[in-house]
Amino acid sequence: MFFRATLKKVSNFFFTQKKFLIFIISGYLLVLSFPTTDFFPLAWIALFPILVQLYEESSSSAFKGGLLFGLVYFFGTTYWIYHALYFYGSLPLIVSISIVFLLSLYLSLYPALFCLLFSIVIKKTQLPALLIAPSFWTSLEFIRSYAFTGFPWSSIGYSQYKFLPFIQISDITGIYGISFLIVAFNGLIADIIILRKIRKHKPLHPFSHLLIGIVLLLLTFVLTFSYGFYRLQQEREGPYFKAAIIQGNIEQDKKWDPEYQQYVMNTYKSLTLQASKESPNIILWPETALPFYFAADKVLTEGLITYQTTLNSYLLFGSVLLKENTVSYTDNSGKATKLTNSAILLNPHGKVTYIYDKIHLVPFGEYVPMKSILFFLNKLVHGTGEYQPGDAYIKAITPYGSFATLICYEIIFPGMVRKFFMDGGDFIVTITNDAWFGYTPGPFQHFSMAVFRAIENRKPLLRAANSGISGFIDSNGRIIAKTNIFERTFIFSETKIDKTKTVYTTFGDIFSYFCILFSAILLISTYKKIFKY
Repeated sequence: MFFRATLKKVSNFFFTQKKFLIFIISGYLLVLSFPTTDFFPLAWIALFPILVQLYEESSSSAFKGGLLFGLVYFFGTTYWIYHALYFYGSLPLIVSISIVFLLSLYLSLYPALFCLLFSIVIKKTQLPALLIAPSFWTSLEFIRSYAFTGFPWSSIGYSQYKFLPFIQISDITGIYGISFLIVAFNGLIADIIILRKIRKHKPLHPFSHLLIGIVLLLLTFVLTFSYGFYRLQQEREGPYFKAAIIQGNIEQDKKWDPEYQQYVMNTYKSLTLQASKESPNIILWPETALPFYFAADKVLTEGLITYQTTLNSYLLFGSVLLKENTVSYTDNSGKATKLTNSAILLNPHGKVTYIYDKIHLVPFGEYVPMKSILFFLNKLVHGTGEYQPGDAYIKAITPYGSFATLICYEIIFPGMVRKFFMDGGDFIVTITNDAWFGYTPGPFQHFSMAVFRAIENRKPLLRAANSGISGFIDSNGRIIAKTNIFERTFIFSETKIDKTKTVYTTFGDIFSYFCILFSAILLISTYKKIFKY
């Protein structure tokens, strides 16, 4: 009741002041630019109305407007998280939605701070909005990707995953360079409107800074698109290999039921047998595909290996592993063990040649942060005891090339993915289970983010998802093939490896650091009296 009453008071406050409608509309336009609506051109005009409005707002109103904008934006793009909490976390619907609302409220602090800083600086400098706005926005978007374990979901650049000529520059700037240019374009429109307002009252107001900014921005866009078309038409040398992806579409609530165990294995074996007729070099199963602990369950493990040796192919699959010599959980035998969410590779002879333990675990999914405070919550995934993160950025080595395996949540972190390829590599594999989120935009957004990891590192990407979307993405971000969601199937493709080492892979987020540095200089110069310069 308290939550409902508070929400009603907040909504009444905002809706009784018409100026805040602009922030609501802008937030909604951004929501529509993301999957599944995919009206990505809306991102290019969604922000300029609030940038214009911020020129006339007080600091207090700017912060409140930014908070409202952020709530619409983030709740609209992440509301689907409730599905996992409600259907699989055994939480009441109102509690599930409240948790997502609180997450959105936290995320909204970033656009609120953006609006506050922009409204202050734009009035105290002759620099144009097309330079100020993207610098602040990109800096805060980057910080959000790392603060408190990081949550880079809904970065504005991800809305452009279908706009291939424009996003090729990601191999230099990362996803944050795309966000920068989108906000800069919004800033340009805002500058033109703001200038018209200013010149009505100040006819002699200088516009040389704006003119220089427009010229530089137009030149940047020309270079961006020229580079994009060049990359898309470029032929890079590299051999092909054959791969098959198995999408088992196993029901999330039945997967770990012992009576359902054999059915799960028969499903994967049947689909794999069909896929093996194409003679793939490697076959991929999704995250935690096995309904048992690999190696710990001797009978089922031996059965899988015996079956796999008949395929004449490498097999990569996800499994929860029990590992000894830690103190996180004691099993029935008295041995100290821990759980890891892992990827295992078997060679054609059934030998384990690669094990990768997931490094970046999902908060509330694989562990509960602040457990002493949130004692009433439990992690969503199966397994007694706490999951432990891995610590090794290792790649699998095969005759067909080397690859890293990013498990589920990890693929959304560009800085993490690049670490696997700093010393070379040929392709990216990501395995996931998005069945948690049902028929919501979540799985579609997750898939779209993988497009940028392929471009940033110039590596083809293979994605195996339990319930979809599985697919093949080339090193230019083209979606070669993909499955439908909640479909039991397999797909096959010949993939061309790419040994290119990009600027982004080599130097990382140097563009974002530049934005942070420029933003700091801008703030210091604006408040030089406060800083006693």
